[in-house]
Amino acid sequence: MIGATIADMHSQRREVVEGGRTVYTEPDRIIIRDPGGQAYVRGNDLYRFRYGARDIRTDTVGGETRTVVVRPDGSEIITVVGADGSLRRRIRRDPRGGELVIIDNTYRDPRAVGGFYVDVPPPVVNIPYDRYIVDAQEASPDVIYQTMVAPPVQRIDRRYSLDEIRYSPNVRMQMPSIDVNTINFETGSWTIPPDQAARLQVIADGLNQAIQQNPRAVFLIEGHTDAVGNEVDNLSLSDRRAQSAAELLTQQFNVPAENLTSQGYGEQYLKEQSQGPSLINRRVTIRNITPLLNGGQANAAPPPRQ
Repeated sequence: MIGATIADMHSQRREVVEGGRTVYTEPDRIIIRDPGGQAYVRGNDLYRFRYGARDIRTDTVGGETRTVVVRPDGSEIITVVGADGSLRRRIRRDPRGGELVIIDNTYRDPRAVGGFYVDVPPPVVNIPYDRYIVDAQEASPDVIYQTMVAPPVQRIDRRYSLDEIRYSPNVRMQMPSIDVNTINFETGSWTIPPDQAARLQVIADGLNQAIQQNPRAVFLIEGHTDAVGNEVDNLSLSDRRAQSAAELLTQQFNVPAENLTSQGYGEQYLKEQSQGPSLINRRVTIRNITPLLNGGQANAAPPPRQ
């Protein structure tokens, strides 16, 4: 959708109230505002796996939808989605039948309470700020790679589900991040201009190197907006920015789609405290969330299914 803007989505958006929640439905994602006023967006990332696929099969069993994407080399990416549209599991199966579970979002730690928001204090950061939040424009390729494989800034005391990581800022902040400020989005747009796409090369190289080292690595691509516009527009827009970056990394730089996941946060985490247009705030951020998924052990397999 070259040139598409968030204004183009208005005619396609539907709004319903269900049990006190307001649900805004767009063709490829939903935005939910709960009774307490908190809002979040949930997208469908299966689109990213269709690129270059040899075959795609989908079947639904017991409320779960299982999509198998067959690649030209015979390997398969299996994505299992629940009845509510949320990701439950993602598995890579090699041509010989060996399976590698990359994400198991069904796991719930016995200490988990309530919903997906985890109330933990902000992490104690004892590393230099410019190595905790890395500026992609200023950092060397080596620093970018080292950030992608860096350990948590403090001890991880339990495993977290993907949804807990997505929706709990203080959990995510236990991992260093890279601000991809080498690409700039126009106001209201999620399109990455072709002349800027090449700037993702150093990010892609770091990702590919890290995934080669640990095939189970999972990287969260976070989308952000400035404070211009309303909350629903900004959540949708930020999620589309994260999606655009993930899509481009796979299609142009061959970063395995299954090792990436994306989430939009709208205007919740402004880097520059401004209510007006801000190029700095229209950005994507990348962080390695593998140790959070695996309880501090970056190379560990996901926990067994409960």
